[in-house]
Amino acid sequence: MREPVSDRDEMVAQMALLLDDQAYCFLFISPEMAPTALCSAIGTFREDEGVTAIVPEGVARELGDESSAFARITLRVHSALEGVGLTAAVSGALADAGIACNMVAAFHHDHVFVPAERAEEALYTLKNLQAERRPD
Repeated sequence: MREPVSDRDEMVAQMALLLDDQAYCFLFISPEMAPTALCSAIGTFREDEGVTAIVPEGVARELGDESSAFARITLRVHSALEGVGLTAAVSGALADAGIACNMVAAFHHDHVFVPAERAEEALYTLKNLQAERRPD
């Protein structure tokens, strides 16, 4: 396995972008929805106010939630957890395009959640960012 990359431009250049077919919703977990939501969640985060879960849109709708749906774009690059600038580069490019994003970093990959209706535009934006950072 290759060494993790920590240089911002190299991380961006090496991204293999993967758009998930599934849409997701961010839910604040109440006790009554916890068993269903937490079993289906692809990610959770505990805050002082409670637990947020990222669940498939179908599960959210089944639980009566009508919040916005988000597409997930996985940044498949072996980046170092101590690497600096990948999140800023990605979120900055999306912000410049007027696309909201929620970044989630995990051990192996970073994930970008964008409004589902703008998924293709976000993917195009990130591919352009990547092309700008690739050496000639």
